[in-house]
Amino acid sequence: MLEQQVEVKLKSGLQARQAALFVQEANRYQADVFLQKGTRKVNAKSIMGIMSLAVAHGTDIILFADGRDESEAIAGLQAMIESEE
Repeated sequence: MLEQQVEVKLKSGLQARQAALFVQEANRYQADVFLQKGTRKVNAKSIMGIMSLAVAHGTDIILFADGRDESEAIAGLQAMIESEE
């Protein structure tokens, strides 16, 4: 299992459209992927889970991945979250 702390640099955070794109990206990987904000940890492949965290711009989160392609999952999702689009 890998984990990586990441600062959300997306202008709108992981709200609505960005959350949907994040979930689509997470579903490209076979690894189990989770996102943690504070004490809450949710499945990163679940739009409802991601939306329930209300992740805003500038928030520090932790990505977890466990599986065959865990390193690729962490790298891909981290790049997306750290993008300033």
